[in-house]
Amino acid sequence: MNLLEVKNLTVRYERQCAVENVSFSLREGDYAAIVGENGSGKSTLVKTLVGLIPASDGEVEMHGMTRREIGYLPQSTIVQKDFPASVTEVVLTGCLADGKFRPFYTKAQKELAKEMMALLGVTPFAKKSFRELSGGQQQRVLLARALCATKKLLILDEPASVLDPVVTHELYGILRRLNRERGITILMVSHDIHCALEQATTILHMDRTLRFCGAVHDYMHTSEYRRMVGDCEPELHAHHHHHNHCTGYAAVPANSEGGAV
Repeated sequence: MNLLEVKNLTVRYERQCAVENVSFSLREGDYAAIVGENGSGKSTLVKTLVGLIPASDGEVEMHGMTRREIGYLPQSTIVQKDFPASVTEVVLTGCLADGKFRPFYTKAQKELAKEMMALLGVTPFAKKSFRELSGGQQQRVLLARALCATKKLLILDEPASVLDPVVTHELYGILRRLNRERGITILMVSHDIHCALEQATTILHMDRTLRFCGAVHDYMHTSEYRRMVGDCEPELHAHHHHHNHCTGYAAVPANSEGGAV
Protein backbone atom coordinates (compact mmCIF):
# COMPACT_ATOMS: atom_id res chain seq x y z
CA MET A 1 0.00 0.00 0.00
CA ASN A 2 1.19 3.53 -0.72
CA LEU A 3 1.87 5.42 2.49
CA LEU A 4 2.82 8.73 0.90
CA GLU A 5 2.08 10.14 -2.54
CA VAL A 6 3.69 13.31 -3.83
CA LYS A 7 2.10 14.82 -6.93
CA ASN A 8 3.65 17.61 -9.00
CA LEU A 9 5.16 19.26 -5.95
CA THR A 10 6.74 22.66 -6.52
CA VAL A 11 8.29 24.90 -3.85
CA ARG A 12 9.34 28.48 -4.56
CA TYR A 13 11.25 30.89 -2.31
CA GLU A 14 10.66 34.46 -3.40
CA ARG A 15 11.27 33.96 -7.11
CA GLN A 16 13.64 31.01 -6.84
CA CYS A 17 12.30 27.56 -7.61
CA ALA A 18 13.84 25.20 -5.04
CA VAL A 19 11.80 22.10 -5.91
CA GLU A 20 10.11 21.74 -9.27
CA ASN A 21 7.31 19.38 -10.29
CA VAL A 22 8.34 16.39 -8.15
CA SER A 23 6.16 13.26 -8.13
CA PHE A 24 6.82 9.95 -6.37
CA SER A 25 5.23 7.55 -3.93
CA LEU A 26 6.50 5.60 -0.93
CA ARG A 27 5.10 2.19 -0.13
CA GLU A 28 4.86 0.71 3.35
CA GLY A 29 8.20 -0.80 4.33
CA ASP A 30 10.26 1.13 1.76
CA TYR A 31 13.72 2.41 2.63
CA ALA A 32 14.36 5.36 0.31
CA ALA A 33 17.36 7.70 0.15
CA ILE A 34 17.27 11.16 -1.41
CA VAL A 35 20.62 12.01 -3.00
CA GLY A 36 21.90 14.91 -5.11
CA GLU A 37 24.40 17.75 -5.16
CA ASN A 38 24.32 20.50 -2.53
CA GLY A 39 21.53 22.95 -3.24
CA SER A 40 19.54 20.40 -5.26
CA GLY A 41 16.41 20.78 -3.09
CA LYS A 42 16.76 17.66 -0.91
CA SER A 43 16.18 19.36 2.46
CA THR A 44 13.50 21.64 1.03
CA LEU A 45 11.64 18.58 -0.24
CA VAL A 46 11.56 16.81 3.13
CA LYS A 47 10.71 20.00 5.02
CA THR A 48 7.73 20.41 2.69
CA LEU A 49 6.65 16.80 3.28
CA VAL A 50 6.63 17.29 7.06
CA GLY A 51 4.83 20.65 6.75
CA LEU A 52 7.62 23.03 7.76
CA ILE A 53 7.59 24.75 4.36
CA PRO A 54 4.40 25.37 2.36
CA ALA A 55 4.14 23.89 -1.13
CA SER A 56 3.68 26.45 -3.91
CA ASP A 57 1.98 23.88 -6.10
CA GLY A 58 1.06 20.22 -6.17
CA GLU A 59 0.04 18.00 -3.28
CA VAL A 60 1.28 15.58 -0.64
CA GLU A 61 -1.16 12.79 0.24
CA MET A 62 -0.85 10.52 3.26
CA HIS A 63 -2.66 7.20 3.48
CA GLY A 64 -3.55 5.69 6.83
CA MET A 65 -1.72 8.42 8.73
CA THR A 66 -1.58 12.18 9.17
CA ARG A 67 1.35 14.55 8.78
CA ARG A 68 1.56 14.75 12.56
CA GLU A 69 2.32 11.03 12.70
CA ILE A 70 5.58 11.37 10.77
CA GLY A 71 8.70 10.89 12.87
CA TYR A 72 11.08 13.64 11.74
CA LEU A 73 14.78 13.96 12.51
CA PRO A 74 15.96 17.37 11.23
CA GLN A 75 19.52 18.26 10.33
CA SER A 76 21.71 18.73 13.39
CA THR A 77 21.66 22.36 14.38
CA ILE A 78 23.11 24.43 17.20
CA VAL A 79 19.60 24.85 18.62
CA GLN A 80 19.47 21.20 19.67
CA LYS A 81 22.58 21.65 21.77
CA ASP A 82 20.71 24.20 23.88
CA PHE A 83 17.86 21.94 25.01
CA PRO A 84 17.93 22.50 28.78
CA ALA A 85 15.87 19.36 29.22
CA SER A 86 16.75 15.89 30.40
CA VAL A 87 16.92 13.05 27.89
CA THR A 88 13.56 11.69 29.10
CA GLU A 89 11.89 15.08 28.62
CA VAL A 90 13.28 15.44 25.11
CA VAL A 91 12.03 11.97 24.12
CA LEU A 92 8.61 12.63 25.66
CA THR A 93 8.06 15.68 23.45
CA GLY A 94 7.88 13.25 20.52
CA CYS A 95 4.61 11.89 21.96
CA LEU A 96 2.99 15.24 21.28
CA ALA A 97 1.97 16.34 17.85
CA ASP A 98 3.14 19.91 18.53
CA GLY A 99 6.50 18.92 20.06
CA LYS A 100 6.12 21.35 22.98
CA PHE A 101 7.29 20.62 26.52
CA ARG A 102 4.46 19.78 28.92
CA PRO A 103 4.36 19.36 32.66
CA PHE A 104 2.12 16.26 32.44
CA TYR A 105 2.14 13.18 30.24
CA THR A 106 -0.18 10.20 30.23
CA LYS A 107 0.94 6.81 31.48
CA ALA A 108 0.79 5.48 27.91
CA GLN A 109 3.05 8.29 26.67
CA LYS A 110 5.57 7.61 29.43
CA GLU A 111 5.55 3.88 28.63
CA LEU A 112 6.08 4.60 24.94
CA ALA A 113 8.99 6.94 25.69
CA LYS A 114 10.56 4.28 27.94
CA GLU A 115 10.19 1.63 25.25
CA MET A 116 11.82 3.80 22.57
CA MET A 117 14.63 4.84 24.88
CA ALA A 118 15.35 1.18 25.62
CA LEU A 119 15.18 0.32 21.92
CA LEU A 120 17.80 2.96 21.13
CA GLY A 121 19.97 2.26 24.15
CA VAL A 122 19.63 5.70 25.75
CA THR A 123 18.02 4.54 29.01
CA PRO A 124 21.36 4.71 30.91
CA PHE A 125 21.45 8.49 30.46
CA ALA A 126 17.71 9.12 30.92
CA LYS A 127 18.26 11.73 33.62
CA LYS A 128 21.24 13.44 32.01
CA SER A 129 20.90 16.83 30.38
CA PHE A 130 20.58 16.46 26.62
CA ARG A 131 23.35 18.97 25.96
CA GLU A 132 25.89 16.96 28.00
CA LEU A 133 25.67 14.05 25.55
CA SER A 134 28.00 13.27 22.66
CA GLY A 135 26.75 13.82 19.11
CA GLY A 136 26.05 10.13 18.63
CA GLN A 137 24.07 9.93 21.86
CA GLN A 138 22.10 13.05 20.93
CA GLN A 139 21.17 11.57 17.56
CA ARG A 140 19.88 8.42 19.24
CA VAL A 141 17.84 10.48 21.71
CA LEU A 142 16.34 12.48 18.83
CA LEU A 143 15.61 9.24 16.98
CA ALA A 144 13.83 7.87 20.07
CA ARG A 145 11.85 11.11 20.12
CA ALA A 146 10.91 10.75 16.45
CA LEU A 147 9.82 7.15 17.09
CA CYS A 148 7.43 8.34 19.79
CA ALA A 149 5.65 10.26 17.05
CA THR A 150 5.32 7.44 14.52
CA LYS A 151 4.83 3.73 14.01
CA LYS A 152 4.93 4.11 10.24
CA LEU A 153 7.18 6.72 8.66
CA LEU A 154 10.54 8.20 9.64
CA ILE A 155 11.95 11.12 7.66
CA LEU A 156 15.60 11.92 8.37
CA ASP A 157 17.59 14.86 7.02
CA GLU A 158 21.27 13.88 6.82
CA PRO A 159 21.22 12.02 10.15
CA ALA A 160 24.93 11.19 10.05
CA SER A 161 26.37 14.54 8.95
CA VAL A 162 27.88 15.30 12.38
CA LEU A 163 28.84 11.78 13.39
CA ASP A 164 32.11 9.89 13.21
CA PRO A 165 32.25 6.62 11.20
CA VAL A 166 31.78 4.27 14.18
CA VAL A 167 28.70 6.11 15.41
CA THR A 168 27.42 6.46 11.84
CA HIS A 169 27.69 2.69 11.45
CA GLU A 170 25.75 2.21 14.67
CA LEU A 171 23.01 4.66 13.65
CA TYR A 172 22.56 3.00 10.26
CA GLY A 173 22.39 -0.40 11.95
CA ILE A 174 19.53 0.89 14.11
CA LEU A 175 17.69 2.34 11.10
CA ARG A 176 18.02 -0.92 9.19
CA ARG A 177 16.61 -2.87 12.14
CA LEU A 178 13.69 -0.46 12.48
CA ASN A 179 12.95 -0.89 8.78
CA ARG A 180 13.27 -4.69 8.70
CA GLU A 181 12.00 -5.73 12.11
CA ARG A 182 9.39 -3.06 12.80
CA GLY A 183 8.34 -2.38 9.23
CA ILE A 184 8.93 1.36 9.59
CA THR A 185 9.15 3.15 6.26
CA ILE A 186 12.25 5.35 6.01
CA LEU A 187 12.93 8.36 3.81
CA MET A 188 16.42 9.71 4.37
CA VAL A 189 18.34 12.60 2.85
CA SER A 190 21.96 11.53 2.49
CA HIS A 191 25.06 13.40 1.34
CA ASP A 192 26.99 10.13 1.36
CA ILE A 193 26.23 8.34 -1.90
CA HIS A 194 28.00 5.14 -0.80
CA CYS A 195 25.97 4.82 2.38
CA ALA A 196 22.76 5.63 0.50
CA LEU A 197 23.43 2.79 -1.94
CA GLU A 198 24.25 0.32 0.82
CA GLN A 199 21.36 1.23 3.08
CA ALA A 200 18.41 2.01 0.87
CA THR A 201 16.36 -0.07 -1.53
CA THR A 202 15.07 2.96 -3.44
CA ILE A 203 17.01 6.02 -4.63
CA LEU A 204 15.53 9.43 -5.40
CA HIS A 205 18.02 11.68 -7.18
CA MET A 206 17.17 15.36 -6.83
CA ASP A 207 18.39 18.18 -9.01
CA ARG A 208 15.63 20.67 -8.26
CA THR A 209 13.36 18.23 -10.00
CA LEU A 210 13.43 14.45 -9.61
CA ARG A 211 15.98 13.06 -12.09
CA PHE A 212 15.63 9.45 -11.00
CA CYS A 213 13.34 7.42 -8.76
CA GLY A 214 13.76 3.66 -8.58
CA ALA A 215 15.78 0.69 -7.37
CA VAL A 216 19.43 1.02 -6.33
CA HIS A 217 20.47 -1.49 -9.00
CA ASP A 218 18.87 0.60 -11.77
CA TYR A 219 20.28 3.85 -10.38
CA MET A 220 23.82 2.52 -10.75
CA HIS A 221 23.36 2.48 -14.54
CA THR A 222 22.42 6.17 -14.80
CA SER A 223 24.44 9.24 -15.76
CA GLU A 224 23.27 10.85 -12.46
CA TYR A 225 24.98 8.08 -10.54
CA ARG A 226 28.17 8.39 -12.58
CA ARG A 227 28.22 12.13 -11.97
CA MET A 228 27.72 11.66 -8.21
CA VAL A 229 30.54 9.16 -7.80
CA GLY A 230 32.78 11.01 -10.27
CA ASP A 231 36.15 9.36 -10.55
CA CYS A 232 35.84 7.16 -7.50
CA GLU A 233 34.51 3.99 -9.13
CA PRO A 234 37.40 1.85 -7.83
CA GLU A 235 36.93 3.41 -4.41
CA LEU A 236 33.27 2.37 -4.40
CA HIS A 237 34.22 -1.30 -4.73
CA ALA A 238 36.93 -0.95 -2.10
CA HIS A 239 34.34 0.79 0.06
CA HIS A 240 32.09 -2.26 -0.01
CA HIS A 241 34.87 -4.38 1.42
CA HIS A 242 36.75 -2.09 3.74
CA HIS A 243 34.87 1.06 4.74
CA ASN A 244 31.69 -0.69 5.63
CA HIS A 245 30.63 1.80 8.28
CA CYS A 246 27.14 2.11 6.86
CA THR A 247 25.87 -1.42 6.35
CA GLY A 248 24.68 -1.73 9.90
CA TYR A 249 25.76 -5.36 10.14
CA ALA A 250 27.91 -6.29 13.11
CA ALA A 251 26.73 -2.96 14.49
CA VAL A 252 27.65 -1.88 17.97
CA PRO A 253 24.90 -3.15 20.29
CA ALA A 254 22.21 -0.52 20.69
CA ASN A 255 22.63 -0.40 24.45
CA SER A 256 26.30 0.56 24.34
CA GLU A 257 27.46 4.06 25.08
CA GLY A 258 27.46 6.22 21.96
CA GLY A 259 30.97 7.26 20.99
CA ALA A 260 32.08 10.86 21.18
CA VAL A 261 32.07 12.89 18.02
